[in-house]
Amino acid sequence: MTDSAVTPPASGQSNPRPIPVREDCWSEEATGTLIDAWGSRYVELNRGNLRQKDWREVADAVNSLHGHSKKTHRTDVQCKNRIDTVKKKYKTEKARISASNGALTSSWIFYDRLDSLIGPSLSAKKPSPSPPISPPVALPLPYKKMPSPALAAAALPQKRPAERADDSYFRRNYSEVAAAAAASVEVDDEDDEDLEEDRESEEEDGEGMKKLAKAIERFGEVYQRVEGEKLRQTMDLEKQRMQFAKDLEVQRLKMFMDTQVQLERIKHKRSASNDIYS
Repeated sequence: MTDSAVTPPASGQSNPRPIPVREDCWSEEATGTLIDAWGSRYVELNRGNLRQKDWREVADAVNSLHGHSKKTHRTDVQCKNRIDTVKKKYKTEKARISASNGALTSSWIFYDRLDSLIGPSLSAKKPSPSPPISPPVALPLPYKKMPSPALAAAALPQKRPAERADDSYFRRNYSEVAAAAAASVEVDDEDDEDLEEDRESEEEDGEGMKKLAKAIERFGEVYQRVEGEKLRQTMDLEKQRMQFAKDLEVQRLKMFMDTQVQLERIKHKRSASNDIYS
């Protein structure tokens, strides 16, 4: 039933699309340049977290050698994410080698470089998992508490080889588990450092946003004062224009009234002279 439900591909079907390639993929050369640029600043800061300006300098160093096109140009965020990825891979390799008690080695080309940079910081943190390793092995104690010395003496020749084998097997497995636990603790510590570095970057971004908001607020206040002054000047000019128009109209009416009075006087004189001659 299932075979009959499968439809055969058409003869004229086009070839499948090629797998898309991420634009932010890193070459080994670019990764090596990134590790060198980051490592020098990491050592200068006494193996401390890099600030945002440090990451910009790291990105500039990478782009000066490998950022010849838009796809290969890296930002400070991309460089930081790449370093986080490389550090996680190193921690995985370190944990695998530690769990094998030195029987395995890493073929990763950047392992030695990262081991020289962050290996000392990981080794300095190894005393932290010592509390779970400190309790002594207490497996042989139950065999010593026998009810009878004769039974204990008879049992010892037969059980000693088994006890030694079990003890060595337990200690070997216990050391491997302890090494894996120590590597896990180191990974957690490094993750905590990455989180702290992310928080510091976010705080720097937050401070920049606060400064930008204050600058915008000050610009708004200055703009409001300027617009208010312009409005006040416009109102003053309008008042002066209206007062000038009012004064001009009063002057015109006064001149008109004076003219009318003069005309009436002239008419009155003429009428008086006519009455005298008549």
